[in-house]
Amino acid sequence: MQFLVVRSVFPLFRFLIVFRLISTGQGLVPGLYCGKESCYDVLNVSRDTPKAEISKSYRKLAAKYHPDRYRTEESKKEAEEQFRLVAVAYETLKDEESRKNYDYLLDNPEEYYRHYYYYYRHRVAPKVDIRLVIVATILIISLIQYISAVHKYSDAVKYLLTQQKYRLRAIELAKERGLWEDDKRRKRKNKAEAKEEEEAIIRSIIEENVDIRGGYKRPSVFDTLIFQLFIFPYYIYTYLRWFIRWHWKFTIGREPYGDEEKAYLIRRYLKLTQAQYDCMEDKEKEEYLREKLWIHENFVKWKTEKEEEEKRRLAESGQYKRYRRYMRNNGPGQISFLED
Repeated sequence: MQFLVVRSVFPLFRFLIVFRLISTGQGLVPGLYCGKESCYDVLNVSRDTPKAEISKSYRKLAAKYHPDRYRTEESKKEAEEQFRLVAVAYETLKDEESRKNYDYLLDNPEEYYRHYYYYYRHRVAPKVDIRLVIVATILIISLIQYISAVHKYSDAVKYLLTQQKYRLRAIELAKERGLWEDDKRRKRKNKAEAKEEEEAIIRSIIEENVDIRGGYKRPSVFDTLIFQLFIFPYYIYTYLRWFIRWHWKFTIGREPYGDEEKAYLIRRYLKLTQAQYDCMEDKEKEEYLREKLWIHENFVKWKTEKEEEEKRRLAESGQYKRYRRYMRNNGPGQISFLED
């Protein structure tokens, strides 16, 4: 019953508001733009006045009502209010979109909800072109990606420098190329300087010959977001081409899989990314090929055997037995009493 009363009263309430807007100053709304005053009247211009004339009238009125020109507190306060109104009127009419919205308010006073929306949308809308913001964000993300990749690659090289087998191999290659100095020439130099030169040679040879893959590979601009977005259409094209080729050759044509297709199926069954699969040792990949894991039935059987083997290994592990015993006695759902 109360809902029906509200629905019947609302059209009347809306009519009274619209009537008041129309009857009190050409549909001017308090709190929007110049309030009950017309922005055109405030600046002593008409709706047909060009933008240059509006700016000229504003400068004249701003100089006239500037508070510094008045002595008494009362006159200064009145001037401040008028100066603020002139500034608001100019801000409303100098902008093309704001002026268009204001003219629409004058011509359509009954659409008061729309006027509030237009007014606050214009005020809170960002002044910077959103396209520039997007481009700047992409550039910043790409720069962060590249710097992060540089640091990861540097950490990987530093780790390899600590491994004796890589250092010995790098020294052998340096001697073969004539880059490694003999003991006589080394003694002529400062010990710290000679050590620094040797480390630089070892590092350069390791960087040149060791193939670091995965998340620690050599940094490249081609892996950044901006480049990936640029070639995204090419990725779509290559994927569609690969998808059609795969189904045409292996689903419809029933052709045997090649080495590349076998590796793809094995990687997909193992739920590995390309980078993770590339980081695996060759003997692991060879084992997968020997077991013919690209065939789903073989993969399921192999996975079950591996899981059973892992369970047996854990069951025989003393550390795992202690863990199970602890969980059985003190794990979730158990209550233990500690003596003081």
